Amino acid sequence: PVLESRYRLIFEELLILQTGLFYMKHGASDVKKGVRFAKEADVEPFLSSFPFQLTAGQARCWHEIERDLESARPMNRLIQGDVGSGKTAIAQLAMYKAVKSGYQAAMMAPTELLAKQHYANLKKSFDSFGIRTALLSSSTKTAERRLLLEALASGEINILLGTHAILQPDVVFARPGLFITDEQHRFGVNQREVLQAKGENPNVLVMTATPIPRTLAVILYGDLDISVIDTLPAGRKPIRTFLRDQNARPKIYDFVEAQIRQGRQAYVVAPLIEESESIDCRSAQEIYEELRARYPRLRIGLVHGAMKQQEKDAVMEAFQRRDLDMLVSTVVIEVGIDVSNATVMVIENCERFGLAQLHQLRGRVGRGRWQSYCFLITQSQSELAQKRGEIMQSSSDGFFIAEEDMKLRGPGDIFGTRQHGIPELNVADLAKHLKIMEHARQEAKKILAEDPLLQKEENAELKRRITKLFGEDMSLNL
Repeated sequence: PVLESRYRLIFEELLILQTGLFYMKHGASDVKKGVRFAKEADVEPFLSSFPFQLTAGQARCWHEIERDLESARPMNRLIQGDVGSGKTAIAQLAMYKAVKSGYQAAMMAPTELLAKQHYANLKKSFDSFGIRTALLSSSTKTAERRLLLEALASGEINILLGTHAILQPDVVFARPGLFITDEQHRFGVNQREVLQAKGENPNVLVMTATPIPRTLAVILYGDLDISVIDTLPAGRKPIRTFLRDQNARPKIYDFVEAQIRQGRQAYVVAPLIEESESIDCRSAQEIYEELRARYPRLRIGLVHGAMKQQEKDAVMEAFQRRDLDMLVSTVVIEVGIDVSNATVMVIENCERFGLAQLHQLRGRVGRGRWQSYCFLITQSQSELAQKRGEIMQSSSDGFFIAEEDMKLRGPGDIFGTRQHGIPELNVADLAKHLKIMEHARQEAKKILAEDPLLQKEENAELKRRITKLFGEDMSLNL
């Protein structure tokens, strides 16, 4: 009986979670008519302008997206792919198809730096096809912004790239057909809804390089269809990864200096901004000062979360232009800086980072044609720290690493599930109770198939519990 009642509690909690997620993702969307792109809008001319061929994973992913775009139902698709797997190329194909079908497309990035990078790359690709792109961010000047918004509302601008600034109420599209968000875990569900509300059921594409275990992705993204790019482009060299203790630090930094002498660049990441009495680990400020004293000839920059966005961007742009040899940073560089000349990543106190985060950071190097290296420096002798170091040394598969992370830490910690809008669970454990989750998932589908808006008397309590569980995290439109 104890086991039975425990099972029942777990099942109930997961049923409420799953029904709530399905409800939010779909609501009445099955009934909605989406924006349908033309079969005749052939992407072949644009595809043949790429300097590379699509990998098998990219080709499969594009096939799934194109099928969605040509159907009458609004697309709601997540592309999961490791850093460097070529998600942006797929996004470009989707945008090209939107414009050739007579619609506009928008792509939203979490930082201004990333939005600028996308804009620079996409402008080059699209200009020669007569497709007009524009960039909108909070630092767009007032007069320029006014002209941009007029051109967008009249349909002259085909593709808009930008940050959260795109969500402003006065940003109006003439014929919106496709919205793309990059690094989805930086945007709440509500922000995605604001974006979708700018059009009549536009197609939505969500991209993330945060490797989420497949088991968890299905839960997190409810019924968002999931495409996975599981192949890396040809010629990418695996990043050589080493776990070392503090005694190896001088040797590691001498190796970094040797790489810089060969014309390369390096990152050094620390968990804290400043020294802390309560936490025994090295701060970015301390490392920055030590390295400047030790290597006076190197040009070293510092970036951390307490700096103003403009200051951060200025330092990161200097690193991108190769005006800096080394960038000391807190985790702010985890998303949104693409420097193919950088070949070394040093992570101090690596025991303070999750595996998925270490993998994300490591993915900042290895983007060019040179062999790249990642050094994990640990102060901890614990078995867990060693185990995690071994996983990082042995694998470069983000999905495998995320699965291992989930086993070691439990799913709640992997990426502050709060940001994803997944509420705290009291009795269920997403890592352990996958079978029960699957059962709850089937049951939730059945309930919503019979009562899509949960209006029947027998579902009143379920509806109340869902509203309570999700609280203000989500607009459940119930």
